[in-house]
Amino acid sequence: MKVKDILSSATMLKISVALVASILILLLLMKSDHQSYSYELNQPWRYPLLTAEFDTPIMRDSISAQQMRDSIDAEFVPFVERDPRIAAQNVDRFTKIIEHYASVPDVAFLTRKLSEMYARGIVSTDIYDRIHTFRTPQLRMSDESEDNNAVRLIDASQMISPNMAFRAVDSAYVALHSTHKEPVTMSKEVAKALNASLVPNVVIDSVSDTRFRDQEYLNVNSALGVIKKGQRIVDRGDIINAQIFTNLNNYLDALEKTQSTTITRKFFIVAQALYVLTLFTLLYIFLAFYRKRTFEDFKKVTFIVSVITLFTVLAIGSAEMLLGGLYIVPFAGIPIIITVFTDSRTAIFSLIISVLLTALAVPFQFQFVVIQFIVGVGATFCIHHLTNRSQLLRTALVTFGLYNFCYIIMLLLSEGSLTAFSWRTVGVFAINSVLLSFAYLLILVVEKVFGFTSTVTLLELSDINNPVLRHLAEVAPGTFQHSMQVSSLASEAARAIDANTALVRTGALYHDIGKGESPIFFTENQHGVNPHAGLDPATSAKKIISHVTEGLTVASHAKLPQVIKDFIAEHHGKGVTKYFFNTAVNEAPEGVEIDKSLYEYPGPNPQSKETTILMMADAVEAASRSLKDYSPESINALVDRIIDSQIADGLYNDSPINFKDINTIKDTFKKRLATIYHSRIEYPEIQKRDSASAEQQK
Repeated sequence: MKVKDILSSATMLKISVALVASILILLLLMKSDHQSYSYELNQPWRYPLLTAEFDTPIMRDSISAQQMRDSIDAEFVPFVERDPRIAAQNVDRFTKIIEHYASVPDVAFLTRKLSEMYARGIVSTDIYDRIHTFRTPQLRMSDESEDNNAVRLIDASQMISPNMAFRAVDSAYVALHSTHKEPVTMSKEVAKALNASLVPNVVIDSVSDTRFRDQEYLNVNSALGVIKKGQRIVDRGDIINAQIFTNLNNYLDALEKTQSTTITRKFFIVAQALYVLTLFTLLYIFLAFYRKRTFEDFKKVTFIVSVITLFTVLAIGSAEMLLGGLYIVPFAGIPIIITVFTDSRTAIFSLIISVLLTALAVPFQFQFVVIQFIVGVGATFCIHHLTNRSQLLRTALVTFGLYNFCYIIMLLLSEGSLTAFSWRTVGVFAINSVLLSFAYLLILVVEKVFGFTSTVTLLELSDINNPVLRHLAEVAPGTFQHSMQVSSLASEAARAIDANTALVRTGALYHDIGKGESPIFFTENQHGVNPHAGLDPATSAKKIISHVTEGLTVASHAKLPQVIKDFIAEHHGKGVTKYFFNTAVNEAPEGVEIDKSLYEYPGPNPQSKETTILMMADAVEAASRSLKDYSPESINALVDRIIDSQIADGLYNDSPINFKDINTIKDTFKKRLATIYHSRIEYPEIQKRDSASAEQQK
């Protein structure tokens, strides 16, 4: 490639896309622990001997620490304080409320009882239940009169909860009036006021309680010892018990903090950046030299980089948040999605790039790369041409089998046995395969975001019950039949040169939909009446040429994909309506030059193999209808003459098609037309027989 091509604005935009993707991946890698180990409690350590690079305190394991905290909490005597304002305020409010609902003696009695409850001490139900779990119900108070550390125990056996206080007052009130014949109870208003007035006046002293509780927690949080520099932490095969698990967590946390402030860590980040940029550079080099048309399409480059980045980011994020999350992300979705919109080689190369990027965050890099590569390639083989959603389900089942097959191989390679086989890992593979089966949804998203068209969408469009095709069949049946024949002829040729068969088949069905606006002007729809008879050649040519622009208008209204519009615009290229141009030349007076531009189609010339095939098939099929002799020689001459004239007119100059493809297409057309127009045997007629012969036949 030339330097000016490399430095073009389009290329710079593509480089910017790669840089943005690289920065996103690097930011995620910097937030994760790329030099950490993957380990689980009560599972064997699968790495070589790990020794401490510096002195590290030995802390209690989480289980022992929690047990000690639970024991401290169970025996801890709460600190409380008595608030005299609560009693005074609530007794006063209670008295004022019940004056309207009770007699003076009852008011005095109830007020006195409420004051007695507050004198005993009202505590919350939680505190009441707590202090009665002790052998001796008691609480603690800070004695502020002496110094901050003075603490005294108080007897809490007489303290009651609000519910108990209510029942005690209520019982005393009923006992007071027990001499009456009928039992007397408090009125609803009095009971409601009493219930609202029973508020705990002995409450937790949060400052003292927290301070003294934390002091007792110090023993829990204190170090049990120190792992000396060079001392063994864990060795391969050791079962990771609770204490080793805690030691590993402490050591690796300290290691990360130490590395984050050292030059080594900075060099590590620089190396990661160079690694990521190198991989994206390799991707661009591959596209530029081996998939030039893809590389020139900014949307496709952005799409490929976006898919790689999406799966890489999801994998790294899942690895950090979920145990086994690295294998939950379906990397096989990368080649599936990219194959649908580009080709299998680009898809596999993209898979390799994504897997190698993710490998930065993987502990067992060799196993990860091998497994994902084998599974991804297997998925690509399964779905070389996506034609229906059931293929995704079949592919998901194949990838599930490949994951387990590779998992067993890796276990045998690393362990020499299957003793470490985990059904949990099989479950992770199952989740991966289920997620892969939903790749169809991501394909639909890609279609909407990037304006691409998948094979499944093309198959849906090729349904002749589609409103656009149904309308064409109704108003222009001859054109519709012509389109069907061209579709069959072109798809055979596409298959022969390994072009996109589904795209050619669908594009051919829609290439002449513009004829539905004025069907009578086209030969295949005429029945004895030719409207061109009264028109001059230029006007007739204009009517014929208009089916391209009108077809594009119909396609826009029907919201057909751009790839289908390309077939409409390019199937005549910038060719000339030779019949009317030649007629105009022949009818023109001597010395008058005909303006050729009046007879040219708007174009452009075919830009792809698929639209080139359609141009060939369209011209050959139309011309074949005028043949009077359908011998192989006549058909061969027709095909060669039509396609060679298009080559001579330069209509294929913008197409990537080559002479080998053209010869293959010619041969396909010749065989196909020979089959369509093969000679048929003449069926014999029944001759009359005399009655005697007829009787003999009975």
